[in-house]
Amino acid sequence: MRRIPTCVLSDAGPPEATAGHAVDRCVEIGSVTKALTATVLSAMADDGTVGLEDPVERWLPAPPGTGITLLNLAQHTSGLPRLPPRVGRRDPYAAFDQAELLRLVRSLDTVVQPRQGEEEYSNFGYAVLGAALAVAGGAAYEELLRTYVLDPLGVTEVTVHPPLEQRLLAPGLLGFRRRPWTMDGAILPAGGLWATPRAVADLIVGLLVERRLGEPAPGWQTTGPLWWHNGATRDASVFAGAMEDGRWVVVHRLGGAPEETDRAGIQALERSAA
Repeated sequence: MRRIPTCVLSDAGPPEATAGHAVDRCVEIGSVTKALTATVLSAMADDGTVGLEDPVERWLPAPPGTGITLLNLAQHTSGLPRLPPRVGRRDPYAAFDQAELLRLVRSLDTVVQPRQGEEEYSNFGYAVLGAALAVAGGAAYEELLRTYVLDPLGVTEVTVHPPLEQRLLAPGLLGFRRRPWTMDGAILPAGGLWATPRAVADLIVGLLVERRLGEPAPGWQTTGPLWWHNGATRDASVFAGAMEDGRWVVVHRLGGAPEETDRAGIQALERSAA
């Protein structure tokens, strides 16, 4: 059985990288991107650039009266579906560009589902949130991320387009690396970032343990004393979390089931408490 490249970083000991993984190569971090997008929202709300209760139509050409606020988008209570309509299968977000996002935003009242107000995880919602923040901040999403999150924390190894030689991809058949999904378009704020595992660890410590930018943003998930987020693309998965007592962990794997990555993260936190 082929071993799955795995990287584990935690407060409990030195980093562990097996089967060809590495702490200093860029990997897809999937929906951990959402927690960073929500952190941008919180920081922009703190400096008055936006309001958490701003309706979407304040910043984007959405029809009035949907009731969707920026905070709804961050907390997955917007009523928007998990995925944008008509995504593909092989490379689902390749055609989901800014023009398509704006087309959907203009008919947002027809996309909202009856469960608005209830929590329902939405990649589409975070794409809309990222677009709204870019308009409000007058800058591209990645520039806002640097200004409000990465630079204040001193984290540099997070990017949208890592150099090809710096990318670490899942092994495919005959040793060829598998091609990643296209996620640098409108879906970027929902899951398109790349980072080194050590950069993800620095973010976890800065945002959840030391809380250098204030209380964790509304994009983080909570389970009792655990603050966490996971992420998965076709061939990569990550679990990142921290306990209220300061224990933390990052697990990244190239291949395998994302559920196993989550389980490995939880087990690492449990072992560190023993």
